Amino acid sequence: MKIAFHGAARTVTGSKHLLTLKNGKKYLLDCGMFQGMGKDTNAMNRHWGFDPATVTHLILSHAHIDHSGLIPKLVKDGFNGKIFCTPATKELTAVMLEDSAGIQENEIKYENKKRAASSLPYQQPLYDTQDAYTAMEHFVEVEYDTWHTIDENVQVMYTDAGHIIGSAAVHVKITENGSTKRLTFSGDVGRYRDVILKSPAAFSQADYIIIESTYGNSLHDEATTTPDQVLQWIEKACLQKKGKLIMPAFSVGRTQEILFALNQLELENRLPALEYFVDSPLSVKATEIVKHYPHYFNKKIQKIIQSDKDPFAFSGLKYIKSVDESKMLNFRDGPFVIISASGMADAGRVKHHISNNIENSRNTILFTGYCEPHSLGGRLIDGAKEVSIYGTAHEVNAEIGSIRSMSAHGDYNDLCQFLSCQDPRQVKKIFIVHGEYDVQQDFKQRLVKKGFVEVEIPDKHYEVGLS
Repeated sequence: MKIAFHGAARTVTGSKHLLTLKNGKKYLLDCGMFQGMGKDTNAMNRHWGFDPATVTHLILSHAHIDHSGLIPKLVKDGFNGKIFCTPATKELTAVMLEDSAGIQENEIKYENKKRAASSLPYQQPLYDTQDAYTAMEHFVEVEYDTWHTIDENVQVMYTDAGHIIGSAAVHVKITENGSTKRLTFSGDVGRYRDVILKSPAAFSQADYIIIESTYGNSLHDEATTTPDQVLQWIEKACLQKKGKLIMPAFSVGRTQEILFALNQLELENRLPALEYFVDSPLSVKATEIVKHYPHYFNKKIQKIIQSDKDPFAFSGLKYIKSVDESKMLNFRDGPFVIISASGMADAGRVKHHISNNIENSRNTILFTGYCEPHSLGGRLIDGAKEVSIYGTAHEVNAEIGSIRSMSAHGDYNDLCQFLSCQDPRQVKKIFIVHGEYDVQQDFKQRLVKKGFVEVEIPDKHYEVGLS
């Protein structure tokens, strides 16, 4: 058996790891889109490093686009197998892929107008809406904590990863020549003190482990709670400066966490009397899906639901659906709050809001999670004084802030706790993926100190045999 790392290898996005058995069958763990990689992003998403038609099955950890976003292209390029995931992941992935296709179709129209003016050939999106619908026909639901037989050689079990609704760590048993190997792929590991979800579940001993490392060398700030931090920014941006507070937020996970924090502030009679706009059709759909799975919530939320039937609703909350309504927000003066996707600000409606508001010093742009360094969000957080958005240069006069503690990714303590159920002496090798290389190097040293002897940081398209 061999494994090749075709994405999230010394970078954070584009999760794709390909298992090849001796009998020639291939199993892909995740099929994620590269995001926030600057001018290289499009080319990286168009070249696989393998032939999709040769992949037997796809095993999906969760719905985030950097893990699921290239599934329609995989099918379009020849994949014809089954796609396994949890029920909540299937439901979320359906709306996320449809949204991703719509964004691509709109952006390619804009790009082709510019190309036509320069007599350049037209471009095509990675996939369109029909491709997204077709891909969903391949999905098969698998419940948590149950071994599912894919074929005579492979069994799969999901355990809760605590990252977003439906997220899972993937556990694979592979039998070859009468010998069984056990491989665990962490997907994205959530936090053990998440405000909404259950903690990541323990899992049985593995021979090989593939683990994410987004925050592998840092700790989240636990001193100040999320509602308190959000309130501080609302008071500063809206009450003191009388401006707009624009919060780029991923539609699945982060938006719901922000809404829950605002709900908590209202329950405590601390929520400022403002308008709070969620400007993302995907966020609206995702929030409704999250409400379908209250049994995935932690005990604290289960208790809150007994007296507050909707922990994601509060006074002043308004959902924006139409493009015209979204555009009108740019012609209104603050103070008010806009929560909009995407979290890295590289696509979606929030990119337009930033473009229209970034030069006004009264306004504030508050990032609520990880941003790739080359993404618009990453450049703003890094202190850029000028940024290009849709080909137009903008001076950065708005205040830029971030709340790192809101990340749905575990920090290095969470990652180590996730691995604490393992005997390091029985793990033949652990592969670190889904992280920036300098972060991964620090995390590797931490794992070595924990007793994991064979720790490797694979580069893109690196392939290795698992003896």
